[in-house]
Amino acid sequence: MLEALTLLFVCQLAGEALVRLSGLSFPGPVLGMAIMLGVIAIAGRTGANLERVADTLLKNLSLLFVPAAVGVIQQIDLLAANWLAVIGAVVGSTVLTLIVTVYVFRAVARAISRP
Repeated sequence: MLEALTLLFVCQLAGEALVRLSGLSFPGPVLGMAIMLGVIAIAGRTGANLERVADTLLKNLSLLFVPAAVGVIQQIDLLAANWLAVIGAVVGSTVLTLIVTVYVFRAVARAISRP
């Protein structure tokens, strides 16, 4: 289990390091997740320890939202002053995500249905 947790942290650290060294404006943990996907693809399997660590993290995922909720409460005055922009951004990004999801689904469905 310690090896799997170490692998997660090393991939996140690699993602953070690559983002900082390259100057990209991209979240390091997301790049680390892509690195982890590459490692799993090359290995061809995840392993029982990694699955156990992932299941434990997913079971306790709600705890990871506590810092975000505290941040929202701390910035409630800023949110109240800009509520229209925040709602517009949330609705706009949701609609855009749905549209992109539809097009990706249709493209994948077409690619799968071809002989």
